[in-house]
Amino acid sequence: MKYSCSKCGESVDVTTRKAKCDCGGLWKLDYKPQKFDLSLVDQDTWSIFRYRAFMPLEGEQWREISLGEGMTPVIRFNEDVLLKMDYFMPTLSFKDRGAAVLIAHCKAIGVNSVVQDSSGNAGNSVAAYCAKTGIECEIFVPEGTSSKKIDMIKSHNARVNIVPGTRDNCADACRAKVDTEGKYYANHVYNPFFYEGTKTYIYEVYEQLHRIPANIFVPLGNGTLFIGVVKALEELLESAVIDKMPHIVAVQSENCDPFIKAVLAGEKHPASVTPTSTMAEGIAIGVPMRGEEILEYTYKYNIEMIAAPENRIMEARMALAAKGVYCEHTTAATYAAYLKYCELNGKTSDCLIPMCGAGLKSDH
Repeated sequence: MKYSCSKCGESVDVTTRKAKCDCGGLWKLDYKPQKFDLSLVDQDTWSIFRYRAFMPLEGEQWREISLGEGMTPVIRFNEDVLLKMDYFMPTLSFKDRGAAVLIAHCKAIGVNSVVQDSSGNAGNSVAAYCAKTGIECEIFVPEGTSSKKIDMIKSHNARVNIVPGTRDNCADACRAKVDTEGKYYANHVYNPFFYEGTKTYIYEVYEQLHRIPANIFVPLGNGTLFIGVVKALEELLESAVIDKMPHIVAVQSENCDPFIKAVLAGEKHPASVTPTSTMAEGIAIGVPMRGEEILEYTYKYNIEMIAAPENRIMEARMALAAKGVYCEHTTAATYAAYLKYCELNGKTSDCLIPMCGAGLKSDH
């Protein structure tokens, strides 16, 4: 199995410790799964690895790494909305999907120490799976990160560095350590194995519903769920499991919206923005490193973009909690954006919205 550079096309083995190509391009994974077929799903495995027939796994490392991630229920919230309860996870966030596959890859190639930057959830996931398999872990988070997320990361015996400034400053500090000390960058944006985990979100929806809802709402910051969703839908299309791409609506924070501005201008690169304070910390990414790739998908599939109104996030969170769904602020932002979308476009039925993070993680 090989990586190929998204810029120059250079091909290297996936055992490389380089976080990216020498030209600066990020790696893509040269992997094409067999056609998706429910008969190939391992019904006796209760985790995302039930779909391992369609995943680029090396050996059996997944068996010692899995914490039972995935297989989260889809519930009916109201007559128009289905919720995929993806905070029903070992570390209470959907990022466990990607971290399980990424750390299985790290174990397979003999990595014994990793660093990662995160707004909290991805760092917590990577720390947990590293703890499970005995890999040393160091996480960088931006100032203002929920103390409860930081406490969870520390509980997994990971070292935590709190970086002044924005989420982008945090990423810069972590990548500087990768460059100067040669640490393995177990990052959910750079490493394509992470998306091979997040794509199971769609596998599960199809297995559970035997169809794909007409409207898929997905939060968009760095694109970890967005890219996984699109990849999986492409696989289902190519396998003739579905006959058309569903309507996808990507949600950004109105205080940090480089993709919305790029699409409005018809640009192929994310717009330059200066992020301001937002409750949707998980998608507050001013410089998304896979921005060109995300915009390619956006134009190819006519994906819509919408901003979550900052002054409606708490209202949306309370509306979800009033019906028993207690999610974190970034997750509530996606529901707030859905409500705004309906106000702009009228009643929108058969919608799927991910509940990405549990509420107790962001009570701050």
